[in-house]
Amino acid sequence: MVKIGNISLGNFPLLLAPMEDVSDPPFRALCKKYGADMMYTEFISSEGLIRDAVKSVQKLDIFEYERPIGIQIFGSEISSMRKATEVCQSANPDIIDINYGCPVKKVACKGAGAGILQDIPKMVEMTKEIVNSTNLPVTVKTRLGWDENSKYIVEAAERLQDVGIQAISIHGRTRAQMYKGEADWSLIADVKNNPRMNIPVFGNGDIDSPEKALRYKNKYGVDGIMIGRASIGNPWFFNQVKHFLKTGDHLPLPSIEERVKVVKEHLDFSIKWKGDRLGIVEMRRHYANYFKGIPNFKPIRTQLVTLETSEELYDVLNSITNKIELEPA
Repeated sequence: MVKIGNISLGNFPLLLAPMEDVSDPPFRALCKKYGADMMYTEFISSEGLIRDAVKSVQKLDIFEYERPIGIQIFGSEISSMRKATEVCQSANPDIIDINYGCPVKKVACKGAGAGILQDIPKMVEMTKEIVNSTNLPVTVKTRLGWDENSKYIVEAAERLQDVGIQAISIHGRTRAQMYKGEADWSLIADVKNNPRMNIPVFGNGDIDSPEKALRYKNKYGVDGIMIGRASIGNPWFFNQVKHFLKTGDHLPLPSIEERVKVVKEHLDFSIKWKGDRLGIVEMRRHYANYFKGIPNFKPIRTQLVTLETSEELYDVLNSITNKIELEPA
């Protein structure tokens, strides 16, 4: 049984990775429904939280059915991260997660996210301050290192455990790699196999099929897998992986009717949570993934990403029928 603090996650949990502009409440609701064992919010700016910025505060919205859920924060100033942790506690999450992995320039080059991998002592100090400022379990999401010459993850993970984190999720790339090339899970396995490590170690990166999930589980011995991009437009992926790990067989692909039904659920919640305009606009990034594999879908997608009202969108969604056959996976 894998546990983060007193939170039981089952024998081999599947975690939804925190993804900016993706893992919001509407998307999380579907991932939970289709098998995610643990989820995280989008990452939230510590500076935004302590300044009460509307966009940052809205990301604190969590719902009872999502539990267990972690709120993920990022920042470069230790005092701001400590204060942000106190703000997060008011939202009553199950876990506080620290983002030490975001590679994008506007975050990393300011010393936040993966940027802190250039200063491991500061990373450890910041983590210690956050652990000491909350009674909630603290977890970390990070990468192998800043670049090929600074893959200090085995040492860093041990030091983070020593100051009190209760789980670590590791993306198998450096910051310099961004999302290019193949994720290297061998160093993730080195962290897991370090005899001094006694907290859960979750692997992340490139898990895009049930077969790969099983192969990496067996090969690298991690405690669970964090799934990111493979779940976008495919919340069914969690149950597909679970079924394959248990039986060795594949679940049937979701039918057109099921896809349309789930897209409507997603759109409904998106509009409810963000308002008509933003709810409609921010759904546009999801349609291509939801209907991946459907031949001649481009004209329909063009409509979905250009229409301005929910009524028009529902009309188009209702016009998609199971007469459209899926291409083989």
